Amino acid sequence: MKKIEYIELGATLFVPATHKNLSEIICAQKYPQLKSVVIDTEDGINKEALEDALVQIQKVLYSLKRSELFVFIRPRDPQVLKQLLDYEGIEKIEGFVLPKFSLENGFEYVQLLKERAFYMMPSIEGRELFEHDKLLKLRELLLQHKSKILLIRFGLEDMLGVLGMRRKCEDNIFDIAVTSSIVGNFIAIFKSVGFAVSGGVYPCFKEKEGFIKDLKRDLYEGLFSKTIIHPDQIEPAHHVYKVTQEELQEALEITQSSEAVFAQNAKMAESSTMLPWATTIIKRAAVYGVN
Repeated sequence: MKKIEYIELGATLFVPATHKNLSEIICAQKYPQLKSVVIDTEDGINKEALEDALVQIQKVLYSLKRSELFVFIRPRDPQVLKQLLDYEGIEKIEGFVLPKFSLENGFEYVQLLKERAFYMMPSIEGRELFEHDKLLKLRELLLQHKSKILLIRFGLEDMLGVLGMRRKCEDNIFDIAVTSSIVGNFIAIFKSVGFAVSGGVYPCFKEKEGFIKDLKRDLYEGLFSKTIIHPDQIEPAHHVYKVTQEELQEALEITQSSEAVFAQNAKMAESSTMLPWATTIIKRAAVYGVN
């Protein structure tokens, strides 16, 4: 299992396992600027297409060669994950997105993977999103496997579905009272113990300005990496993930300073408390560049 940091994932393209260009995409031939991809056997396909999807995965695993692109699979459930783990060539991928991760199936998911060299990205999408105590229980389960967890994901569309809502392209989830409180609580629970949390999907794939606004708000709220559903969203995401020259300079000063507290551009800087932010900024600059 090669070392990966969540900063390197960038915009993560979810591709149905039945997609006609699946092989070209995951072999980094079709979208060379893409940094991470998820082969989807869950919400991206109908249940009736599952067997065809698994056959397709077997074929692409056979021809898959290691590249700069990080490849993950989203199994439909723990039973499908168990099946996938037996496929020849499965060791060529980086890991799995674990959908509908809950108190009912979470233990089964991690038991299947705990002795295997794969990263996990649990996606919490059910009633647990709305129940603080249950989120804490899931956090305790995931803390036991922290070194193998790249990101914690949340099911934004699933959450809206439970609430009977559908946002417009100009809406941001942090501007709606109920969704802001749910996601804010989710971020606080997982980021406070060192997990990274990814941004939810932006469904309007032809709306570039709205997508960029959504990405910037993600960063403001402490989210990084973005579930994307269209290749047109790759380049704008990676551009937003660049840092400014001022941010980089401040981050370097914080990491290099021998002073506990010092003045920085007319504001206070604390070396110890601001170190996580500074480290992230420096890593983003290394991966995505500086504006």
